[in-house]
Amino acid sequence: MTLVQQIEKAADLVARARYAVALTGAGISTPSGIPDFRSPGSGLWEKFNPMVVASIFAFRLQPQAFYNWLHPLAELMLNAQPNPAHRALADLENMGLLKAVITQNVDDLHQKAGSTKVYELHGHLREATCMRCHKIVPARSLIEKFIADAQVPQCQCGGVMKPNVVLFGEQLPMDVLMAAQREAEACDLMLVAGSYLEVAPASGIPLLATRRGARVIIVNYQPTYLDSSADVVIHEDVAIMLPKIVELVGKKEPLR
Repeated sequence: MTLVQQIEKAADLVARARYAVALTGAGISTPSGIPDFRSPGSGLWEKFNPMVVASIFAFRLQPQAFYNWLHPLAELMLNAQPNPAHRALADLENMGLLKAVITQNVDDLHQKAGSTKVYELHGHLREATCMRCHKIVPARSLIEKFIADAQVPQCQCGGVMKPNVVLFGEQLPMDVLMAAQREAEACDLMLVAGSYLEVAPASGIPLLATRRGARVIIVNYQPTYLDSSADVVIHEDVAIMLPKIVELVGKKEPLR
């Protein structure tokens, strides 16, 4: 099947979907200037050991190591803007076709693009929690100060502030995970965009959909374990492919 045919088939599946759900990973945000974790040659985990800089165990022992790693990324994420892939998913929601976005990202770009039903499996950077008194505060001012002085953010009580993101060794927010799983079981189309499908339990969410008979579209530069059973697989830039798919969807008559 040619690329044009793949795009056409993907658009047809989306247009015919009763309840489409998207699962997104770091690859959807790389066109916005945020590096991903596993791309060969450029992924963050090729340069850093995640268990040393991004685990809850390391954070408790040496928060400065985490914040040193985060420093060059913090400003990128704070100032990043949605790219055409984020906006394409928001457009699908506006068309009434996409019912939810399940994301592994913490960058808030889906919400900035206009998506309203977003399940953030790995947390977000909008808030931070004190590791001592457990007070939760808005994180933007803390991050802006951290970008300026590179010092570990602290609570008024003297405790270390941790962004409300899920580090290695932490459980995912159970309410968010269960809601995302319900969406996967309810959908008849799962659109995977920019995810290698390598991190559990997010990687297993499309399987919940396929077990209920859902069709699957994968748009990701690199292969995934689900490629062989997906209906459409496009190994191209999501920021180019998703808008093309959505443009064709807009020209079709959805089945209702």
